Amino acid sequence: MGHVSRRLYSSLAVSTAHLKHFPPREATLRTKKATFDPETWAALQPPPPSALVAFSHRIGLGAVLTTPAAVQRACTHKSFLNLHTRYYPLSPPPPNNANLAVLGNALMGLFASEHLHATYPHLPTRVLKAAVSAHVGPLTCASVAQEMGAVPLLRWHRQPSTPTSPALLHSDALASIPRALTALVYQERCLASARKFVYSFFLGRRVDIRAMLKFRDPKRALMETVAKFQREPPKSRLLKETGRFSNSPIFSVGIYTGTDQLGEGFGSSLKMAEYRAAEDALHRLYLTRTPAHRLTLPSSTFGEDANIYSLTDSAPYTPGELGESEALYASSGRSGILAPRRRVLEVES
Repeated sequence: MGHVSRRLYSSLAVSTAHLKHFPPREATLRTKKATFDPETWAALQPPPPSALVAFSHRIGLGAVLTTPAAVQRACTHKSFLNLHTRYYPLSPPPPNNANLAVLGNALMGLFASEHLHATYPHLPTRVLKAAVSAHVGPLTCASVAQEMGAVPLLRWHRQPSTPTSPALLHSDALASIPRALTALVYQERCLASARKFVYSFFLGRRVDIRAMLKFRDPKRALMETVAKFQREPPKSRLLKETGRFSNSPIFSVGIYTGTDQLGEGFGSSLKMAEYRAAEDALHRLYLTRTPAHRLTLPSSTFGEDANIYSLTDSAPYTPGELGESEALYASSGRSGILAPRRRVLEVES
């Protein structure tokens, strides 16, 4: 079954019930000059209103998106205007989601940034940016749109790459739908409703942030991080060992600052165990989560009406200090910051 057949026979795609003429007159003409492209014709047809209403109720926005026109605008990419103008030059262009996608992208970035920074207050800046992209990036938006069932409702036109812009892919056009929906919720309701919508579909997902933490030299990063907190220099202590003189020895090393254990690691050599222990200590620090009952967001201070010019007592917020625990190591010579002299961890057996 081809692309056109799939669109025609899909229950959420092109339906013949709301079309004025089916089959189209161009398809039944027998002249030599007549040309009819079924794929182009199928792409130009609007989705049925019943599919648009069903989509809004399926994602829980039936009370917000009350008209099929609002849903159709959110599902119409700006690239569709070129195709529409080519075949219908005298008809007015349909509304598209270009402005809504820009506003929704800014709102989603705001909600993801404040949620991740409040949840993981010690997360490094680069990892925070990667986590925001993993939660509300283009690939995630396209995946969420597929889960919503918005693929048959998307109206777009593939565009090749130019010297000034890359090629437009299906995933790029599909990613604009969740962004436009976020902007519509913000426009029709309030900031709190838009944040709740983004949390339901994006921020409630589990993302492996631990895999994003990569350290070139974890021992040096740990020493500078501990010094930033004005604690005692870290020391490595051998906790357990077995098979030292065999072909497969195993060593377990813990890193301490004073009497507090920061991390623990194992390996086939003391160097490997010490490396993993320092990495474990950094993971424990950077992945420290704020308890749910103490989690507050900056945008929650606006209240339900989202009036930034009036003070509300709905959710007080106390901002924390940015970059308190992040150590800028391994940047000497590139950022103008001179790294301190490297110290060697003391090993105690």
